[in-house]
Amino acid sequence: MFRVITRGAHTAASRQALIEKIIRVDHAGELGADRIYAGQLAVLQGSSVGSVIKKMWDEEKEHLDTMERLAAKHNVPHTVFSPVFSVAAYALGVGSALLGKEGAMACTIAVEELIGQHYNDQLKELLADDPETHKELLKILTRLRDEELHHHDTGVEHDGMKAPAYSALKWIIQTGCKGAIAIAEKI
Repeated sequence: MFRVITRGAHTAASRQALIEKIIRVDHAGELGADRIYAGQLAVLQGSSVGSVIKKMWDEEKEHLDTMERLAAKHNVPHTVFSPVFSVAAYALGVGSALLGKEGAMACTIAVEELIGQHYNDQLKELLADDPETHKELLKILTRLRDEELHHHDTGVEHDGMKAPAYSALKWIIQTGCKGAIAIAEKI
């Protein structure tokens, strides 16, 4: 007797749902990152970290553009909460920057650490399903993850861990991000 062994864990419909979930949530995340850095730069443009924030923001703009193209290619609508996430992320950027450069960099550390972990989870899920089918998406998400982790390291290098109440600030920011991820994965 022969058994058919399939590597993929998903049917065509569930595979499409997986791709839609990943693109929708990652678009929301890149939109959030774009707005966070815009808010931070509005406050810290002339500071010692202004050019650092501008560089990270430019990279996030490219990430957002990448997710826009993927959403169009795969016909994935944005989360209906995009306007809310956009305003909240801008407020987070401004608020963290009002704490000074350390506050802004603490926000960067918190967000980028969580997003790096989130991208890793997505990569594992795509690899478990079918690496060949997801070859392009795996390449894109790997690049984005690596760039987000570089932003994390930039936050560490620029004294983010010296922010007042760093641990509490990190927990609050990551908890908010986890909530946004959970919402964007579904709606």
